[in-house]
Amino acid sequence: MTKFLLASTIALLLGCNSFQKTPDVSSIDVPLTTIRYEQAFFAIDTLQLDASLQKLAGQYPGFTKDFVYNILGTTPENAISDIPQFLAAYRSMYAQVNATLTDIKKQEADVKEGLHFVKYYFPTYTLPTKLITFLGPINSFGNIITTDALAVGLQMYLGKNNPIYLTEEGQSLYPLYVSRRFERAYMATNCMKNILDDLYPIQDSGAPLCEQIVEAGKRLYFLKKVLPHEADSIVTGYTAAQLEGCYKSEKDIWSFFVQNNLLYEKDPSLIADYMHDGPNTAVFGDSSPGYIGQFVGYRIVEAFLEKNKETSLEKLLKIPAKIIFEQAKYKP
Repeated sequence: MTKFLLASTIALLLGCNSFQKTPDVSSIDVPLTTIRYEQAFFAIDTLQLDASLQKLAGQYPGFTKDFVYNILGTTPENAISDIPQFLAAYRSMYAQVNATLTDIKKQEADVKEGLHFVKYYFPTYTLPTKLITFLGPINSFGNIITTDALAVGLQMYLGKNNPIYLTEEGQSLYPLYVSRRFERAYMATNCMKNILDDLYPIQDSGAPLCEQIVEAGKRLYFLKKVLPHEADSIVTGYTAAQLEGCYKSEKDIWSFFVQNNLLYEKDPSLIADYMHDGPNTAVFGDSSPGYIGQFVGYRIVEAFLEKNKETSLEKLLKIPAKIIFEQAKYKP
């Protein structure tokens, strides 16, 4: 396979669908309260830990239990020692959060706009009413969804050049191709991914590659619809140059899948390179993105929608990937 081609002109945008306009969602009511939980947690008195935790649980009854036992990963028996150790170890990171992430109004607005579009496309879905920020262990959850909240771990949003991520230990957890996305600009996209997982859990285990890439394309299409003003490089996770290269090399990418009989391949070891995140897709060269299957899947979904313009987003997610693949008749 020839190396991945870099585009020399401006690529087509993922959001350039001519068959649907961005709807007006300004009249949709979306109550969303932001809670800076990390501030309350780091203010607890470790000398009176039981009383402080009970007070915290009274203020934030559902999330405190989630945070202490699921995010921190402690137990009722060990909390008395684990929590003070965590507070001591992460006090300097908390200072960084206070210095660099005090103002997240732009991200709050982006999340709220996303929720407006979710409610527009999925009117019966019960939206979360809280955006909770927290500071958790670096090797724990970055974004979660609870029964009534989107929770954001600020330890994952300190900026790609933060020394914490660039240490040997940090890179062992999050290589550069991952940690470069530890920017606040990705917050809304990550929150909408949690919404999508709640609405439509991934269900392509054991499916052939052609169906897996379509499922990935459907998910990317969802993100574009609920975040219509977000940069394509943010929602895809690719760099702008990688995305541009995908469009430039679209025909070659597809030809590779076809000529190597990969579309109906089910062997996870043979299709992993195309469906997992990574620094690149090895066969297409260093300048290609990892998880290139989502780009191909997105283009297949677009081809399907060109032939089925009245398909709603809710219906699209429910259509079996096999049907979308067959009816799209995608040929770049």
